[in-house]
Amino acid sequence: MKMGQANVEDTSASNTRRARNYSSVTLTVALTSAFFILSACGRGEQPSHSNAAIPPKSIEPAADPLSRVEIGTVEMGSGDHDLTLAGKVAYGEDRYSRISSPLQGRVVEVRAHLGDRVKAGDIVLVVDSPDIAQAYSEYVKEDSDLQYAVRAHELAKDLYENKAMPLKDLKQAENELVKARAEFRRAKERLLSLRIPREELDKPLDKQKITSRFEMKSPLTGIVVERAVTPGQSVGGDSNQVLFTVADLDMLQVVADVYERDLALVKEGQYAKVVVEAYPGVAFPATVAAIGDVVDPTTRTIKLRAWVNNPDHKLKPEMFARLQLRVGENTPLLTIPREAVLESDGKQFVYVVEGDHLYVKREVTVAPISPELVRVVEGLTSGQRIVVKGAVLIKGQEAKG
Repeated sequence: MKMGQANVEDTSASNTRRARNYSSVTLTVALTSAFFILSACGRGEQPSHSNAAIPPKSIEPAADPLSRVEIGTVEMGSGDHDLTLAGKVAYGEDRYSRISSPLQGRVVEVRAHLGDRVKAGDIVLVVDSPDIAQAYSEYVKEDSDLQYAVRAHELAKDLYENKAMPLKDLKQAENELVKARAEFRRAKERLLSLRIPREELDKPLDKQKITSRFEMKSPLTGIVVERAVTPGQSVGGDSNQVLFTVADLDMLQVVADVYERDLALVKEGQYAKVVVEAYPGVAFPATVAAIGDVVDPTTRTIKLRAWVNNPDHKLKPEMFARLQLRVGENTPLLTIPREAVLESDGKQFVYVVEGDHLYVKREVTVAPISPELVRVVEGLTSGQRIVVKGAVLIKGQEAKG
């Protein structure tokens, strides 16, 4: 009996454990199914991933911007570099002419047009002028009076030698001859001032071909760069009324300003290069032609002129230009990194170190000599300590207050 009862009890206990395990599995499956159903229902409203269980990253304190500031000492240095001067392109001296009419009249023909190439002596304008007709009429009259005075003087001289005329009458004839010669000379000079050729006036009177037509000629070979006249226009003989401008564009000048302290760096005949914004990367060879003797009291600069060849006519007068002169290694200059210079309100400045983390803004005048360096013209002296890197960070801190 006891053995059979034990078997029954064991069987009963085993069945009980299986029931408990089945119930546990069923509950687990039910809970899992419910979790997925709830997740599917709320997916449109809640994010699929949650960071609630992810610990936040630690935020490091921001580094001090001024820690990246570098300090340097301003020193005199030397090296093969360029001295850059600001200037502009101009017509070459004695290589351009502003033509105006020397007399009054009406324009009957214009032979030169804008952009035309003319030679010295070419006719550019024809003017019909009553001044020529009047002056030539006066010239003919004075020529006739001179011939009469010459014959009268010769006759008086013969009569006096034959004692048929008193001395005072001979003197009178001589005086009349002197006056006639003076009046004739004045009339001839008047025609010459009206540009009548001298060789035409030297011909006998009956072979002269002088009319009221005045032919204005170009005084030099070049290009017509300005024209301010049309057919039928009246010209007044005013030298300020420029009708044509003829210029030789094959050779131009660059007029630049050089500071007093840089005057010793330049000399006549020195090689230079001209750079303009119209042709980046192109350098036009030039030669220093003249250095002025007068200092501008306002800018404290001296005018410098350099000849530049322009065979392709790429350079145009009035273009802004930079004149670069090569300065040798034996010429010491005060230079600083280009990065050290900042600009504000059109003025350039650097930060001078006055103490630990004490930076004072100092206005300077600089000129570029290389892509990395600038030359100090005014504002600093050798031995001063300045911010050479990170000056913009100091400027930003100042802006924040």
